[in-house]
Amino acid sequence: MGLAGFIRKQFIDVIDWTEEGDDVLAWRFPTADLEIQQGAALIVRETQVAVFVDEGRVADRFEAGRYVLRTKNLPVLTNLRHWAKLFESPFKSEVYFFSTRRRVGQTFGTPKPLTVRDRELGTVQVQAFGVYSFRIVDAGLFYRQISGTRDVYRVADLEGQLRAMLVSALAAELGPGTVPFLDLAANQPALAAAVAARTSADCAPLGLAIADVRLEGLTLPEELQQRLEERIGMTMVGDDLGRYAQFQTARSIPLAAVSEGGAAGAGVGVGAGVAMGQTMAQTIGAVAPAGGAAGGAPPPSGTGGSNTPRAPQTGPAPAGAGPAATCPHCNTPLAQPGRFCSACGGALG
Repeated sequence: MGLAGFIRKQFIDVIDWTEEGDDVLAWRFPTADLEIQQGAALIVRETQVAVFVDEGRVADRFEAGRYVLRTKNLPVLTNLRHWAKLFESPFKSEVYFFSTRRRVGQTFGTPKPLTVRDRELGTVQVQAFGVYSFRIVDAGLFYRQISGTRDVYRVADLEGQLRAMLVSALAAELGPGTVPFLDLAANQPALAAAVAARTSADCAPLGLAIADVRLEGLTLPEELQQRLEERIGMTMVGDDLGRYAQFQTARSIPLAAVSEGGAAGAGVGVGAGVAMGQTMAQTIGAVAPAGGAAGGAPPPSGTGGSNTPRAPQTGPAPAGAGPAATCPHCNTPLAQPGRFCSACGGALG
């Protein structure tokens, strides 16, 4: 390579950036040991902004388009350098490209439940998760506040800060408890819009804007969710606590039957069965006719197995009373009436 070729290689004739992937927000054009040629072409594509930085100071900015770099379209840099109006020599400067495309599908969620007031449930812990999108709206501010002189600044370097801002905004919106938890599902779009507006206000000094927030779910921790389900069940049965107790007892029997706990599991099953039996007995007793004997012996049969009721006895049976019945087949006295003879097996009825 001759001297002329070596010198030509020290000048930059075309400055542009072809984005590869979706994770780079800012990229510095490599100008180490190189100078930008006056008259060089600057190509800024759609959804990009190019910023010239001279000795750490932000100078000229360029939106989408093709530019021929001369003093007339580098007014700030010309003023900083004290260039004459027709100065055409190469110059040294850093050029940063910023991607202003919207980054969609970014996820966020509460790392731990937010403790907030609720006018119906009292103090509750709420977990939330969703997606959001953001974009760079002021490349100069983003350079000064965020990316600085780094060669590359990526989405992953920023997403932790944005997630923290979103969770903080969500806590601020839920904190007053103006909307009960049970009504939040119907108010998720309004809540998401409020969170987006609050977070965008926080991001404005950084040159960023939150373009969209979508809440995909608002839930309670598992233990609180179980309490809420019990409350819903009690609301469904109203004031009939007897029906609710029967329902809970019936639910406990299959759970105890399939539980693994050896003797302890068996004990739970027996206890649940006893409780269920007592509840059923109380229910049956409540609907039984007055004066009826529960679990008593069947009424005595008459001669030949007839169901004709016998005259009530006014006193205890006299000592040495005869047999209650006699078998018509073998004439064996029977102490207790029944359907079959205990001696010959013949039918009595």
